[in-house]
Amino acid sequence: MTEYAEEFDQEEEFSGPSKSQIKRDKLALQALAERLALMPRRELERLNLSAATWIAIDETPRIKDQRARGRHWKRIANLLEREDMDAVHALIDDSGTHEREQIAQHHAIERWREQLMNEGDAALADFIAQYPHVERQPLRTLIRAAQRDAERGKPDAPRKLFRLLRETLETLE
Repeated sequence: MTEYAEEFDQEEEFSGPSKSQIKRDKLALQALAERLALMPRRELERLNLSAATWIAIDETPRIKDQRARGRHWKRIANLLEREDMDAVHALIDDSGTHEREQIAQHHAIERWREQLMNEGDAALADFIAQYPHVERQPLRTLIRAAQRDAERGKPDAPRKLFRLLRETLETLE
């Protein structure tokens, strides 16, 4: 064997990330950039983002073309690489937790509405026991109206009932 062949056989192994891993990381960062750009500004203000990142985020609403938007996510992702990623991930985690809490509350309100409309006074007694500060008579009137409207296929009273239940549960928070 030649000297070159021996050198080639003893070549060191590359210990860095593979091209595939680098690509997966870039795609994950682009998805993160898209999620951040679509978040409310008041939440993003908790991050200490650079001026260039803010400019890119502020440009997001005016970009309509799908291909341009893809390039835009890449641009924001490149800018985010220079930011404090721990704070960004913490914000995303908090946002996800808050979103799940809102969804759970929405489902609880829907369950109460269905239960009140289907079971009537028995469910009303349970609701009053759990939320004693609610006024019984207006709630009972609204439940009866929601039952009538549901039979007729009208959504007005069930929506009003949902709003009242939401307001009742939000006053507890």
